[in-house]
Amino acid sequence: MVKESIESLVEGGKASAAPPLGPALGPLKVNIGQVIVEINKKTEAFKGMKVPVKVIVDTETKEFEIEVGTPPVSQLIKKELGLKKGSGIPNKDFQGNMGIEQLIKVAKMKMDSLFVNNLKSAVKTVAGSCNASGILIEGMRSIEFNKAIEAGKFDKELQSENTEITDERKKQLAEDLANVKKKFVGELEKIAAAKKAKEDKDAKKEAKGAIATVAPAKK
Repeated sequence: MVKESIESLVEGGKASAAPPLGPALGPLKVNIGQVIVEINKKTEAFKGMKVPVKVIVDTETKEFEIEVGTPPVSQLIKKELGLKKGSGIPNKDFQGNMGIEQLIKVAKMKMDSLFVNNLKSAVKTVAGSCNASGILIEGMRSIEFNKAIEAGKFDKELQSENTEITDERKKQLAEDLANVKKKFVGELEKIAAAKKAKEDKDAKKEAKGAIATVAPAKK
């Protein structure tokens, strides 16, 4: 059994027989049309993103398998919410609020690499990554969300595997985020004030040391 592999970067759900993928597969005498269909099926959830794909072909039987690489969960979460970075204070300075639909979308993207056997477990795993980045889910921290999902609150959404979120839902999630952030404004202000006070103290100490260094010695 001899296997050869072709690696390429494709746009999620939009692979085609055009270069570079088609010409690379041609010499292997594999059914290119079937390969393209399978790639698009496996990368459908990555619409709008470039995805690394490996096509492994048995040169004797012409059977093939597709391996799809994915970015880290944290990057997928930030892309889904349009964030450039996570929170420096995850438990207080919340940067986003994901809807269950968005969480399911990311979970489906990472299912193959999360070592879980069902969507519910994948969603709970992704929720844990949200917590580390200061992201709420449906206005809840991950520990609260996972309790809710275990209680069956999101069974309907999980069964439908809906990954589409409406503008109205996004607006509501944003409002919920704003309400939660208000609760922590005072604490964040105290943290910022303490940080500034420390920086000022360190700056004065550094300046004092510099003056002492350049001051002429007394005769």
